[in-house]
Amino acid sequence: MGMGKKVTQACFDFLFPPSPPYVRHSDTSKAAAESVRESAPTMRERVLTCIRHNGNLTCFEVEQILSMAHQTASARIRELALKGKIRDSGKRRATGSGRKAVVWVVV
Repeated sequence: MGMGKKVTQACFDFLFPPSPPYVRHSDTSKAAAESVRESAPTMRERVLTCIRHNGNLTCFEVEQILSMAHQTASARIRELALKGKIRDSGKRRATGSGRKAVVWVVV
């Protein structure tokens, strides 16, 4: 499934259930998933609002603006892309390390 494709709500709910997925038989993975269960929707909305109000952004830029960990920002960006709320603009910009990154745009 490509990042630019919109998925149905049922598919999104399967991919991102109310309780975030975790590695079976790993108590630490399960604990981490449970710790973000309530906040994931709010974090998604923060990322979407950030991109909408600041113009097209890379994941790195979202992390910097929101003081958000890379793992958190990238997971929320992926969810938003799968839900069809944002898409790859086709542009690339350098990150702090100098590597090129996708510039995301609100749909």
